[in-house]
Amino acid sequence: MTKGKKTLAIFVVLALAGGALALIIHDGKGKEPKFRTETASKGVIKSTVTATGTVNPVTTVLVGTQVSGTIRNIYADFNSVVRKGQLLALIDPMTFEAQLSEARANYISAKADQDKAAATLADAKRTMLRNKKLLSENLIAQSDFDTAETNYETARAAVEAAKGQVSQTEAAMKFAQTNLRYTRIISPVNGTVVARNVDVGQTVAASFQTPTLFSVARDLRKMQIDTSVDEADIGSVRKGQAVEFTVDAYPEITFRGKVSQVRINPTIVQNVVTYDVVVQVDNNDLKLKPGMTANVTIITAVKRDALRVPNAALRFSMPEALQPGPRKAAKRYGPGVWVLENGRPRRVAIKTGLTDGNYTEVVSGDLSEGARVIVEALGKYGAKRPQFGPRMML
Repeated sequence: MTKGKKTLAIFVVLALAGGALALIIHDGKGKEPKFRTETASKGVIKSTVTATGTVNPVTTVLVGTQVSGTIRNIYADFNSVVRKGQLLALIDPMTFEAQLSEARANYISAKADQDKAAATLADAKRTMLRNKKLLSENLIAQSDFDTAETNYETARAAVEAAKGQVSQTEAAMKFAQTNLRYTRIISPVNGTVVARNVDVGQTVAASFQTPTLFSVARDLRKMQIDTSVDEADIGSVRKGQAVEFTVDAYPEITFRGKVSQVRINPTIVQNVVTYDVVVQVDNNDLKLKPGMTANVTIITAVKRDALRVPNAALRFSMPEALQPGPRKAAKRYGPGVWVLENGRPRRVAIKTGLTDGNYTEVVSGDLSEGARVIVEALGKYGAKRPQFGPRMML
């Protein structure tokens, strides 16, 4: 490459670099530049609310036990895929089998007592009817008939008592059968075991509360994020809004979901009020795992092809020494930007709309696409002179 071509290439690179950083406007007297500007342009503005949350399965079932005992066998472990009705663990059933045998024996005995009482009732009834006939023929005394009648009523009451005893022992037998069935810990749903809290030989006690043996997530392909949104932002959050989020495990991937629920129950911690917003997420590739921390961005509004200016232009305040003569030190109210026209600044009042933190929509005002809005005063009027490297004179 010749020396002339090298010089031309260096000039082109410097020109592109200077144009990409900012447009520097000089005062026309060869001195250092006064302003840095950016161009009002049209584009997409997204109004968002940011929050953090935790990735969880949509439904997690806590599988416990209603009986106490020692774990004899375990048939499922962490990450096991289980089906509804599948055996997960077995509590030693020997004690409950003995209780069931005792209850069954009591039931059989009560049934036999009922049959005996029924036979006694039948005999008392026959005796009463026979004495009634003999009494009508004046062959026995009235007292003999009264005794037979009393025996009949007593036998009938004994039958009713025997029936009650049968019902009681039958209920006790069913209770023993139920307790024996509860020694088999089964999965109530189809899903994946995300937690196992017991080991073989461990004793579980269900006297005061039901201990949790397993946690089963119903479907890990459908997840949700439980986020906490500040009370200042909750007014703009609605069901169905699009959501983008990232997790630390995959920082290069942007996941997407949507708001499925805005819960009205507040959470107050040290006088800070937040509300739980639930985000529905598809997890078909199973990359998201329960417990991951999600950095959530809720898109509350989108405006396409909107005229926008950088937020730095709205924050910019023209130094009094640089304001145009007739307007110097004039008070101006409401939002506005300073526009550079023919090398001179002019303030334009505008009405603003959506903002995404970097740009703000211009709803109305004497501002058109391509206008050069001032974002910074340079030189001795600026807070700090930016380091641009070699300056390009315009």
